[in-house]
Amino acid sequence: MGNNNRKKNMHIAIDGPAGAGKSTVARAVADRLGIAYLDTGAMYRVVAYKALSCGIPIQDEERVTALAQKIKISFEYGENPMVYCDGENVTAEIRSPEIGRAVSIIASYPGVRECLVNLQRQEAAKGSVVMDGRDIGTYVLPQAEVKIFLTASPEERAKRRYRENLLAGKKSSYEEVLDDIKKRDRMDTMRKHAPLKPAPDAKIIDTTNLSQQEVIETILKIVGET
Repeated sequence: MGNNNRKKNMHIAIDGPAGAGKSTVARAVADRLGIAYLDTGAMYRVVAYKALSCGIPIQDEERVTALAQKIKISFEYGENPMVYCDGENVTAEIRSPEIGRAVSIIASYPGVRECLVNLQRQEAAKGSVVMDGRDIGTYVLPQAEVKIFLTASPEERAKRRYRENLLAGKKSSYEEVLDDIKKRDRMDTMRKHAPLKPAPDAKIIDTTNLSQQEVIETILKIVGET
């Protein structure tokens, strides 16, 4: 990573659909490079969690947007990363299937995206960062030095998410997870504001037949060549 060490700032954007393994890979890449990591998907999940907790209908765009502008989202990094909403640890709560189904609706609201994108750009302005999400390379950080788009077949992504749910003790069937994955893909790619798509200069990595470690090493090689 010699080239990276000579850069004052290195912004790495990792995008892709639900279940592509973005967060785990992005966190590992950040750890290997010794730079910050920001899980932008968790930010949208926090808004969805808070809305449901407050009894605000997910379909009420105006109230959800107003909520996003008020709440405080913070992260605690380390061996066991934590996500906080107004001081409450919501790390486990935001990963529920219910939140997963709501988050694509939340993320389609321009006002919510504008609010959270501003926060994401503020974090990027602080220094080197690995940021993962749906529109980092195309919209949040279009000038990122490295842009990666991770993908995999819907079936493979559903298998991964289903295994994650089992390990976390969350009840769901593979068929339900696959259906949710396909619905999220449709919503993410068809939304009007910053839809999910690879940046023109992104390196596309199909992870269907790759191990997690192979994906990490592939990205590190790309970073080293930048």
